[in-house]
Amino acid sequence: MSEIKKIATRASYGEALVELGKEHDDVVVLDADLAAATKTGTFKKAFPDRFFDCGIAESNLMGVAAGIATTGMVPFASTFAMFAAGRAFEQVRNSIGYPHLNVKIGATHAGISVGEDGATHQCNEDIALMRTIPGMTIICPADDVEAKAAVKAAYEMDGPVYLRFGRLAVPVINDTPDYKFEIGKGVTLREGKDVTIVATGLCVNSALEAAELLAKDGIEAKVINIHTIKPLDEELIVTAAKETGKVVTVEEHSVIGGLGGAVCEVLGEKAPVPVKRIGVNDVFGESGPAVKLIEKYGLDGNGVYNSVKAFCEGN
Repeated sequence: MSEIKKIATRASYGEALVELGKEHDDVVVLDADLAAATKTGTFKKAFPDRFFDCGIAESNLMGVAAGIATTGMVPFASTFAMFAAGRAFEQVRNSIGYPHLNVKIGATHAGISVGEDGATHQCNEDIALMRTIPGMTIICPADDVEAKAAVKAAYEMDGPVYLRFGRLAVPVINDTPDYKFEIGKGVTLREGKDVTIVATGLCVNSALEAAELLAKDGIEAKVINIHTIKPLDEELIVTAAKETGKVVTVEEHSVIGGLGGAVCEVLGEKAPVPVKRIGVNDVFGESGPAVKLIEKYGLDGNGVYNSVKAFCEGN
């Protein structure tokens, strides 16, 4: 059996920016002294005249991006999620969201998979923060294929977009001929009748692994990849909830305000069913190897399997 290809979505982001830069002269990239980590350095090398390092001043980075957007250019403002959504929240809200400017925010190093950098850099609150900004589109790709497609789709739409990328290399699961990316549309990766697992980001692969284990126990799980958390594919989620009667959400984010919160809001109004939210349970992260942290917080395939099985068995 051949080894599964693994690529960090932050690397996919850097490569996608270069491809966009070749096709479109209006693409510019901004960074906050983290080009090596965010992988925007590849764009800088290819298009030095369209790359701007704003230094360790993330709030200013967002303000500069907003100003550039008013000229008709399409800026991709890049930094760690903790700084993009956390430190610069006011500027994102007031300078980008309020005037609905065409700024794309490339937020890398999201979630606990940042690893050894620890709690201060492990942003598990960014989706919740960005969801509250009117008109903000939020995309959290599952792998290399989806990340590149997301960057292209973000460029093609008008308005602010928050793109969430990870540090850890993750399996490529969407390299199929029929794969299609569309903002606001979830993807059903596996059919099932007993429970629906709705996942985003690196947890999509975990959900697929869990579904395989559940099948051995006679539990058929439907798996849905929600790459766009806002706007949410409400129709797909409501239909799945009515079909299976139980829903589990899985995300590398706080269980408060992220994918789980968004799904619960929709189902509470349109299709009330039992829901289990799997994520970071209202705690800060900690320093440690990324893979070990994912396991500790129950976000790997085995952890998701155990949680879903207990949920289905009424425990």
